[in-house]
Amino acid sequence: MRDRGFRGLDERRQTFLDADKENGVSKVSPPPNLPQRLARISSLPWLGCWQQQLQTEGKSENTSKSYLIGVRRLVETSLPGEIMLTREQAVAITVEELHIRIAPHTGRLDLWQQSLNQLKPSTVHARLAAAGHLLRWLGHSMPDHISRPHRGKRLPRTLNRNELEIVLRTAANWENPIANIIITILLDTGMRVSEICNLDEYDIDIEDYSARVVGGKGNKDRMVLFTDKTIRAINLWNPSREERNKHEDSALLLNNRGGRLTPRSIQKLMNVLGKQAGLPRGRLTPHVLRHNFATGLLERGADLVSIQRLLGHANISTTRVYLEIGDQTLREVYKRAQTLRDALEEKKALDAEENLAEEVPIIEADSILLPDTLD
Repeated sequence: MRDRGFRGLDERRQTFLDADKENGVSKVSPPPNLPQRLARISSLPWLGCWQQQLQTEGKSENTSKSYLIGVRRLVETSLPGEIMLTREQAVAITVEELHIRIAPHTGRLDLWQQSLNQLKPSTVHARLAAAGHLLRWLGHSMPDHISRPHRGKRLPRTLNRNELEIVLRTAANWENPIANIIITILLDTGMRVSEICNLDEYDIDIEDYSARVVGGKGNKDRMVLFTDKTIRAINLWNPSREERNKHEDSALLLNNRGGRLTPRSIQKLMNVLGKQAGLPRGRLTPHVLRHNFATGLLERGADLVSIQRLLGHANISTTRVYLEIGDQTLREVYKRAQTLRDALEEKKALDAEENLAEEVPIIEADSILLPDTLD
């Protein structure tokens, strides 16, 4: 009797749902209305409008490209029974159409997330960040059930001391003089590869031992500092730069054809340089040298706030990852600390001996009074 009652309840519920469907009534919550701020551009293609929004927020060119790659598949994802959109059709969708198309209640977001399962956790986080930005711009919010994979804790990759010495020696003797200045600047300043490519000659202040980074990540400017080694590398490079500068380009780094270097061309040079230095492929990258710069500062006692400013991190939590140093770095720090302790103790012992010598009077032999001779 109880089972029949439940079956009867299910049948009545289904009858009501079927009737609602015939009358055009849906039990699914409709998507929120398009935000008023987007009303005037509702009929325009979404891509150009969204890119304008990213630019207004100060997102860098690299971040904007990453966001676009992250949401492209989301926009193109087709639900069961739908015809898959071409790249041109996906780009031509209007703002209002996209607002309806990727509304979380449609299930398109869930289907797209399933396609990310084979990607690395860091890539999935980047894709979800891009999708979250697009959803918020369209007036939606990321559903709570969309989970993010655990990324784990990865220490920054760095070169050890021997590897670094080999790379520096290989770059200094490289047939292309640009190798030496690239390695030196990246290692001495911690600049990003895109920042060194955008560095102009007039951004450098030789007398002040500094350079101005214009439009770094997040479209922020900052100052980086040079060492004597950096200045020497720039002076050695200048004659080659003048010879290559056929188009009166202001870029500090120029290729053989006189054009400004690109991040891709620098990475290609790093691959060849790393191979020549005997390193595994992918071991030598601009970002690895940036990590070497940061960990080197930390080892020598620099505080996190100073390192944050020199690296151009927007949030100090990004800089804090360098506190998790690896075993090799830990051994080197320990060895230097112990050597310093031994040197201090030795100096302390020598100082104590000198002080003792000053306190004990020196008695001349002639001044010693001998007792009278006994009868």
